[in-house]
Amino acid sequence: MGKTRVEEDSFGKVELPAEVLYGIHTARTIENLSFSNKRLHEYPDYVHALLTVKKAAALTNVEASVIPKDIGESISNACDQLQSTAYQHHFLIDVLHGGGGIGTNMNVNEVVAGWINQQWPHHLPVHPIEHVNASQSTSDVCHTAIRIAIIKSYHFLEKEMEHLHSILQKKIEEFQPVMTIARTCLQDAMSISLSNIFSGYEAVFSRRTHYLKRAVEELHAVNLGGTVIGSGIGASEIYRSKVVQQLSSLSGGMGLYHRANLFDAAQNIDDLANVSNELKQLATSFIKFAKDLRLLSSGPEAGFGEIQLPSVQAGSSFFPGKVNPVVPETLIQCCFQVLGCDRTVQAALEHGELNLNVFEGAAGINILDSIQFLTRAVRNFATFCVQDLSANSERCQQLSQSFIPLIVEMKEKHGYSRVADRLKKTGYEGLKKWREREYDKTK
Repeated sequence: MGKTRVEEDSFGKVELPAEVLYGIHTARTIENLSFSNKRLHEYPDYVHALLTVKKAAALTNVEASVIPKDIGESISNACDQLQSTAYQHHFLIDVLHGGGGIGTNMNVNEVVAGWINQQWPHHLPVHPIEHVNASQSTSDVCHTAIRIAIIKSYHFLEKEMEHLHSILQKKIEEFQPVMTIARTCLQDAMSISLSNIFSGYEAVFSRRTHYLKRAVEELHAVNLGGTVIGSGIGASEIYRSKVVQQLSSLSGGMGLYHRANLFDAAQNIDDLANVSNELKQLATSFIKFAKDLRLLSSGPEAGFGEIQLPSVQAGSSFFPGKVNPVVPETLIQCCFQVLGCDRTVQAALEHGELNLNVFEGAAGINILDSIQFLTRAVRNFATFCVQDLSANSERCQQLSQSFIPLIVEMKEKHGYSRVADRLKKTGYEGLKKWREREYDKTK
């Protein structure tokens, strides 16, 4: 049996493996508040942001003479070292635990202190609350870190959207000469270029990306220094005035700034809800696009058959040679998950009470999940589906010259009533002959 150590709090004693960096509060959170099997280390952007917040706080606390310089430098160094994947297994709490994120904050506090105390066991011990958490609250630490994590995570989705945008632009140009049939209420309508159809897809994704980016930009307003409810009690004036600037610098010049009203920041998470809503809107647009591709590629003999999707794997264990639209269907299911995540975020917004929304962590994690889901699914969708889909030009041409497009063409020349009357008297064949006679006259 390995070596152990014992830690004690007002609730009793807990025995821990000697080598773990976390302490009693983390152990109690794992034991009492776990259910989702989503561990903090599975969200590396969040861990990175939390450690960066702790480093910024330590450096600012030294400047404000809140903690000794050597302890502040030790905390700063620990935060740098703990960014390594070698230490990720120490961040074990369930990210959906209750208590307003207390387990998350204490897991980080204890790991930072634990790392320092293991490295220099004979020096003055670093305390997870008195030193690592000085001038902070779980509220402002987690509020700030989750927004940084979302901003960084979003950049990966943005790149995938840019890639898809460039592919769609190429398809618009490629499909310019391909005429097919439009449909309204799933019934035949007028003839249309396949390029025009794809221009609609390109436009909606450009618009949705624009609005999503604008919503993410609002997350640069944070409340670090506001402590629990926005009053800043527990943090010095020097700390409060300088910590966000320090954090912004450590985050690569991210341009963070204080929210105008820090009481509002503690109470209301509508900025997160706005990002989630934009992710939902993007997801619903993808559902529409993916469903359209399934319809347009349906067949090969008894469906629309206007486009052909790339074959990436066998589609059936029963029908030999059958190829199904598995990539669009995967994207659709990804988007279902995003819709579910958004409902959780909106519920977290709705259930905020009085001076602090203690469900903010659940909102943030579900947004990170949505972004990660979409980033992966959009990458695969663009690469394995949209990039190499092709038009069935012969089928499209056939459909563009069918019955309803002919009626529309004649109506534009002769008026609705006259064409309706002729159609009633002579039927489709008579209308066709009428058009052919007109065409012969123009030769």
